[in-house]
Amino acid sequence: MQSSNHRLRDMEQHHPLLSAGADVETGTGNRTLWFIQDSCGMVCATMTWFLVLYAEFVVNFVMLLPAKNFWYSLLNGATFNSLAVLALASHLRTMLTDPGAVPKGNATKEYMESLQLKPGEVIYKCPKCCSIKPERAHHCSICKRCIRKMDHHCPWVNNCVGEKNQRFFVLFTMYIALISAHALGLSGMHFFTCIKVQWNECSDFSPGVSVLLLIFLCLEAILFLTFTAVMFGTQIHSICNDETEIERLKNEKPTWERRMRWDGMKAVFGGPPSLLWCNPFTGLRLRRLLLLTYSRRGGLEFSV
Repeated sequence: MQSSNHRLRDMEQHHPLLSAGADVETGTGNRTLWFIQDSCGMVCATMTWFLVLYAEFVVNFVMLLPAKNFWYSLLNGATFNSLAVLALASHLRTMLTDPGAVPKGNATKEYMESLQLKPGEVIYKCPKCCSIKPERAHHCSICKRCIRKMDHHCPWVNNCVGEKNQRFFVLFTMYIALISAHALGLSGMHFFTCIKVQWNECSDFSPGVSVLLLIFLCLEAILFLTFTAVMFGTQIHSICNDETEIERLKNEKPTWERRMRWDGMKAVFGGPPSLLWCNPFTGLRLRRLLLLTYSRRGGLEFSV
């Protein structure tokens, strides 16, 4: 479609523009909680929480509470549980934060005229969600939206990793890797201690049950540590090179001004390096969260 002011290019296939009177989602002012209603993602997210809580149970009730050294139990318990809380908080922030969705259905005649495009300037429209596609945005078939700086869709957080929630995903992978490494270390110490004494003296559970719980915890920790450590490394590499995973796989040549290394880290985490970078609660407002959670009718709304 071409006019004297601009041209509109459809991506993947041709699709007519929405009429002027069509329902357009503005993306602002909607009191909705961002949550993707995908069955696979919800199962994976539930499994993530179950496995973290299982690790907490084994670490606290099988290894630390029966230990005779009070300070050993206190310090390791405080460290492990604090990291677990930060990991779960990061998971929630990643899952419930809008990753940078482009307003759905904004490819209207009025909206394009308001852009005041120069003659001959080209803009792109996604035929699937009928929205103007900004630079570096990609359409997610699961979220059914175009996502700014989309890196990938992760079923374990039941959301896309994009411009607005990448920092929380990085924190999630970091804290899961840390508690996995900590759990492996504690398991090794527990096995070593229990071998020198009677198993009944180092755990409130029977020897057979304790061994099974510890073996499953070790397998889980090794799997999680490997996966999250690799993901953490690839995310930091992508941020420092200002290149998403999709852009890397598609070998897209950058048409934007790249923010390298610390500039990229500052853009994602916000501000100069500080301990706030490691805080998943930064920017969380309880009153705003309650307003987003409950609509005027008092029911829960979801954005899909």
